[in-house]
Parts: sequence; C-alpha cells; structure tokens
Amino acid sequence: MERLGGFGNGKLMASIIPVLFGLLGVVLTNLPFSVLSGIVPAPMYALMPIYYWCLVRPDLMSPVWAFLIGIAHDMISGEPPGIWAAAFVATYAVIDKQRDAFAGLSGFGAILGFATAALVTCASHYVIYCFYRWQFLPVTNEIKEFAVTSILYIPVVVVLASVHRRFVGPLRSEF
Repeated sequence: MERLGGFGNGKLMASIIPVLFGLLGVVLTNLPFSVLSGIVPAPMYALMPIYYWCLVRPDLMSPVWAFLIGIAHDMISGEPPGIWAAAFVATYAVIDKQRDAFAGLSGFGAILGFATAALVTCASHYVIYCFYRWQFLPVTNEIKEFAVTSILYIPVVVVLASVHRRFVGPLRSEF
C-alpha cells in the first residue's frame, strides 16, 4: 500500500509547503512596522510563491490556494474581503494561460515575467478597489508596491527555488 488514494504523506507535505510560504508572505507583508519608515509600501510577498509554484508545480498551487491566500491577505490587511483574493486569482489565470511563455524565461527575462504578473496583480487590485469605493484613487501607492515587489522577487526566488529543490521536489509523487 504505497499510495493512499493518490494523496500520500509526500504529496501532502509537498502540497503544504507552497501554501505555507504564501501565508508566510501574507504575514510578512502585513507586519505592523516598516524597515524603510513607510517610505515605500510593503512588497506583495504572498504573490511570489503563488507565481513561482504556479509555474513550477501548478498541481501544488491551484487557483483555490491563490484565492485562500488572498482572503488571508484581505483579512490581515483590513481591506474588504475578496479584493486581494480576486487580484491573486486574476493573476493566477494570466500566469496559467501564458505558462509556456513565463516558464521559458530565464535570467532577467524571468524577473520581467514576474514583474508582468505583479503588474497584473496591482492593476487588478487598483481597478477592483476603485469600483468598491466608487471613485478614482491615487495610483502612486500601487506603482510603488509594484516596483518594490518586482525588485525583491530576486532574492526571494532564490529562497523559493532552494526550498523547492530540497523539500518539494523530492516529495514528488507519481500519478
């Protein structure tokens, strides 16, 4: 009995790690203090594992997990429920639709691929939040968040790739 209905311990652990990194990203994004004294907004750390594992192992980071990570982001950040969740699911849909193009990128192109996903997330969040408030809001905070998130993806992707190679990859199960 090597397989337990296709969802053995290895598969379970491999599934938990990407989601835990997404939730850790939510917590890091919403810490009540700022390293740069609030000059720039906190980056969207939660988007980074969603993007990474959506490309590398979409079976482990499904749209449902992206939605739940977004709901957690909404709840912790104090925004109305569903705004970040909808932005993350919209970004997931774009990544999923263009997976071959994004996965084929390397080096600086890979950073630009993530920047595209971050741009989709920020634009989705901005549009949805403007509809929710029923007014045009200043866009400067979204631009700053996009820039900071895109730059900080570089060190974070090194960590995510290392975790994937050491923990998630060896736990791969055969279907």
